[in-house]
Amino acid sequence: MNAIISASELASDLAGSNPPVLLDVRWQLSVAKAAGEPPFDGRVAYAAGHIPGAVYVDLDSELASAPGERGRHPLPDLAVFGAAMRRAGVSAGKPVVVYDGGQGWAAARAWWLLRWTGHPDVRVLDGGLPTWEGALETSAPAPAEGDFTPVPGGEGLLDADGAAALARSGVLFDARAGERYRGDVEPIDRVGGHIPGAVSAPTNENVGVDGRFRPAEELAERFKSLGAAGGSDVGVYCGSGVSGAHEVLALAVAGIDAALYVGSWSEWSSDPSRPVAVGPEPQ
Repeated sequence: MNAIISASELASDLAGSNPPVLLDVRWQLSVAKAAGEPPFDGRVAYAAGHIPGAVYVDLDSELASAPGERGRHPLPDLAVFGAAMRRAGVSAGKPVVVYDGGQGWAAARAWWLLRWTGHPDVRVLDGGLPTWEGALETSAPAPAEGDFTPVPGGEGLLDADGAAALARSGVLFDARAGERYRGDVEPIDRVGGHIPGAVSAPTNENVGVDGRFRPAEELAERFKSLGAAGGSDVGVYCGSGVSGAHEVLALAVAGIDAALYVGSWSEWSSDPSRPVAVGPEPQ
C-alpha cells in the first residue's frame, strides 16, 4: 500500500463507501518570533478552515510527551495517544489519512506513530492542505468513538545505543539541514554536529518545490546513492523525531523500510558523554 495519497484520490475516497478518518495535524516548530507576531497555533488554523470531517490532533501534547532528557518530542504516553486517536474516530478496520499545513513533518509523525503502534492503513496527504481544492469547513465534527488500541511494534524504533550501532553496521541518516549536521550552526540544542557514522540526508531534498514528494524512483536513487542499498538496515534521526519521521515516510515511498530514532539529536546531544562528530563526513 502506498504511504501517501493525492488530494484528488482523497476526494474520491471521501465520497466512497468507506471514507477514511481524517486527522489535521497542523504544527510548526516553535522558534523565536518577531516582536508582536504571535506563535503559530494549529487549533486556530484548524478553526479557520479544515477539510470537511477532519479532527484536529495536537502534536506537542498528543503525539509526544513533554520535553525532557529523552528529547524535545519523546514518544507520547500510549494511553494519551490512544485516547486522542479514538476521540478522532480512529478504528483498526478503518483507513486513516493525515495532513498538515504542507511541510509534511507533523503528518508524518502521526503516520509513523499509527503504523508503529499497529494501524494497518495510514496515508499522508502528499503536499498537505495547500493541495486540497475542495471546500473547507470551520465547524468541528463529532465522530463516533473509535476502537483503536495502540500496541508498540517490535521494530521500527531506535534508542540512542541502537542509533549509534546502526551508524556502524548499516545506514543512519541525519535528516537535518546540512549546516546543523556539519556543526556550522546549532540554533536549538546544546552542541552542533552529528552522531558519528551518520550520513547527511536533509529532509527538504525529498520533495519538490511544490512540497510534494519526488517520484518513488528518484527517491530510491537518492537513498541508494547515500548508501541505502543491498539490504542494509536503515535508520533516521533529526532534531527531535519530527522531520525524521518525514524521511522515514520518504523512504517508505521509495520502498525502503527504516527505523526512527525518536529522541534524535535533542536527546543525543544532551548527554556530554556521547561522542559528537563535526564536518561534512560521517567519520
